[in-house]
Amino acid sequence: MFGKRKKEDISIQNFNERIELTLVDPRAISRDVHTLVNVAVKNGYLGVCVNPINVAEARSYIDEKVRVEMRVIAVIGFPLGATSISAKVQEAKEAISAGADELDVVINIGAVKSGDFAFVKSELSRIVRIAKGRIVKAIIETCYLSREEIKDVVKACVKAKVDFVQTSTGYGTGGATAEDILLIKEVAGGKIEVKAAGGVRSRAQAEELVRAGAIRIGTSKVI
Repeated sequence: MFGKRKKEDISIQNFNERIELTLVDPRAISRDVHTLVNVAVKNGYLGVCVNPINVAEARSYIDEKVRVEMRVIAVIGFPLGATSISAKVQEAKEAISAGADELDVVINIGAVKSGDFAFVKSELSRIVRIAKGRIVKAIIETCYLSREEIKDVVKACVKAKVDFVQTSTGYGTGGATAEDILLIKEVAGGKIEVKAAGGVRSRAQAEELVRAGAIRIGTSKVI
């Protein structure tokens, strides 16, 4: 669906269908999750992205109260990615059991800075396997990486057969940029897509990122 659309197609309907409305505030309670879903439904967004602890609440509210087709995306290893592979795998399993449709996984940034791309591929491959066909996005936190590191980690993501590379968590020193998206797209060679996230606060900014090649937009703002 998303991969087949032209990147210059940013009509209202198409644009809103790209957006994952995000709530990863650790203070979020059930009422906040319900508000998130309601806002996403009102604007025709693709889905909601939440912490694993809030997946079940979002899933049940969508299915039992709102009764619309909407994806629930769970962040894994968020926001640092500095947990063991087994911890991330277990977290992913629990998120899936709670009703997650997609998984946004923060990679081990330290492994990238150490040049251990085999480790990155290994952790992502294990999560792809247990996801059993669900979409998996690898969050690479571009603000911490050089251009060469971005190239190498994208290659590892391709080998791991993830569906998307996501630019940022929103908790780093920088967010999504058109430059980074263009680089990711170039290296990926059409084998995986790009989700732009981190600091996306306006429609104009999001449109620029879509023109650069982003297929999905992650934002905590209504844009």
